[in-house]
Amino acid sequence: MPVVSYSSISVSPPLIGVACQSSSFTLKLALASKAFSLCLLDRSRIHAIERLATRSGSQVEDKLTDAGLDYEKGSKLDVPIIKVAEATLECQLHSRIRLGDHVMLVGLVKACNASDKFRDFWDFKRYRAVLYTGWRDGMTTYDAARRAI
Repeated sequence: MPVVSYSSISVSPPLIGVACQSSSFTLKLALASKAFSLCLLDRSRIHAIERLATRSGSQVEDKLTDAGLDYEKGSKLDVPIIKVAEATLECQLHSRIRLGDHVMLVGLVKACNASDKFRDFWDFKRYRAVLYTGWRDGMTTYDAARRAI
């Protein structure tokens, strides 16, 4: 599922937080398996991300395949890792916190990987991040919002 926000919470131990809509089918899967992955996709995958955002996993047999995304099992955890992701984190569920209409999943990072578009920091000339700014007949990203102004 696409998430609007995620954040590093701690370096030692390595923890990240991911905000999930409380009614999300994917949230239920992550809670049941006690693990999840965070896969960062380049903006060139925006149509696949939109497909993920508009289709519940409860409606299809395999949501990632339905969105045209190939994946494999993680190297440390039994979580899906999207093959074209620019960076991935495999996380063991550490805790969950209900925050309004969302649930913050806190994951203990067990494995990570990044493409050559990441050295000491993202090379934003090569990696085009998806910066979500809203939904208007499809996903609105920073560039699209800036052009509308």
